[in-house]
Amino acid sequence: MEKEFYQLSATSLQGKQVPMESYKGKVVLVVNTASKCGLTPQYEGLETLYQKHKDEGLVILGFPCNQFGNQEPGGRKEIEEGCLINYGVSFPMFDKIDVNGDNTHPVFKYLKAKLGGLFGTRIKWNFTKFLIDSNGKPVKRFAPITKPEKIEPYIEQLLAKKQ
Repeated sequence: MEKEFYQLSATSLQGKQVPMESYKGKVVLVVNTASKCGLTPQYEGLETLYQKHKDEGLVILGFPCNQFGNQEPGGRKEIEEGCLINYGVSFPMFDKIDVNGDNTHPVFKYLKAKLGGLFGTRIKWNFTKFLIDSNGKPVKRFAPITKPEKIEPYIEQLLAKKQ
């Protein structure tokens, strides 16, 4: 039987296992991130979204990935410091993972299966975003170039439904 989002888990940047079930009832935005990418300034927009809507039930989950142009070469400490120092990221960040290929992380395997992209299920670049409603159902996939503020109306719609 296929796993649901809440049955999955991931390792935080601090090395702790985090069950996705701990985000039950929240609107979740999952993003594959990189700290040396042309799109890295999106961290700022993601943090702004998070600060604005976290009290209403939004959580953003960042998954660093080094599969695109070697743009996330660092380890946990460098990633954590880069996110914090450069962008003030306070939303949950996870261990570096693969989003494509044989070692695709289960969270991304699941999301790609549920929401294929323009070019099939493969993730094309950093900052691909997946929006999941408060019942754990993946509802929309956004391209890497889609700025976080462009996703806000979709998030607000899901948060309104949640009330």
